[in-house]
Amino acid sequence: MFFDHTLIDAVAKGALLSALGLCWIIVLVRFLGLRSFSKMTNFDFVMTVGMGSLLAGASQSSDWAGLVQTMTAMAALFAVQFCVAFLRHRSEAIDSVLQNEPALLMKDGEILHEALLKTRVTEGDLLAKLREANALEMSSIRAVVLETTGDVSVLHGPQVDGILLKGLGKSR
Repeated sequence: MFFDHTLIDAVAKGALLSALGLCWIIVLVRFLGLRSFSKMTNFDFVMTVGMGSLLAGASQSSDWAGLVQTMTAMAALFAVQFCVAFLRHRSEAIDSVLQNEPALLMKDGEILHEALLKTRVTEGDLLAKLREANALEMSSIRAVVLETTGDVSVLHGPQVDGILLKGLGKSR
């Protein structure tokens, strides 16, 4: 692609195409916003993993057509994510299909073992998250929530505002 010597060409191609792919991603993020790489939904996670895979593909393109195809796929993935976000804002039905609900794992100091089983979270994992959150007493834990992103939120203190438990459905 650039040089006659195979090794030098491979190094130059890898460096240049990686830089081009990364710059293209930066342009797309600047155009569509930081929300592009958030991890608010399952789709966002897939977007991030897919973009990493496409960047790797761009850096290994063997010709210009392959690079253009990969960069087009990157733009298309951003466009699909933009459309999905737009539709989620406009329709609760679409949002409910695309978005998982958070799960309540613990409430008012009590571990909800049925919820742990349903979400495949072990008690040991839950306790580790409590320690990470500097929880000192089980009785001070108001709620532990497995968020839609897979993160675990620990709400502790004397009380919790009901709005923070919004969207937890029947598990409250």
